[in-house]
Amino acid sequence: MIEWKDTYAIGVPAIDAQHKRLFEIGNSIYELLENYILDDKYDKIVDIIKELREYTKYHFKSEEEYMIKIKYRHYLDQKVEHDDFVNKLEEIELKDIDENQEAYIRELLVFVFDWILNHIVQKDKMIGQAEKTLG
Repeated sequence: MIEWKDTYAIGVPAIDAQHKRLFEIGNSIYELLENYILDDKYDKIVDIIKELREYTKYHFKSEEEYMIKIKYRHYLDQKVEHDDFVNKLEEIELKDIDENQEAYIRELLVFVFDWILNHIVQKDKMIGQAEKTLG
């Protein structure tokens, strides 16, 4: 489980709120992994993946619109990373999940949190810095 820290904030309230929501979705993956009562987690995994797909598309659209609005010069780099993340989520074969649910949940958890943390800290922070420079 990873908790939101103020150091992750980029200084754009709408984007920070969306990043917090991504953390919540990531934490729901962790909670599912830690749920030892539920034997068959397939439906829950599918629900989380669906939510993650939908929310990341919404978030990336919002973030990209914001970058265009402030004329952010690294917009295209960000767009490529966003598209790669969405494509990775779209490529998930739901039939593969059932073979080893626990391993799949772990793999998904690592992928989501590594990407979100690295992207926010390394890339999105620059958006907030650019806005301060422009503003």
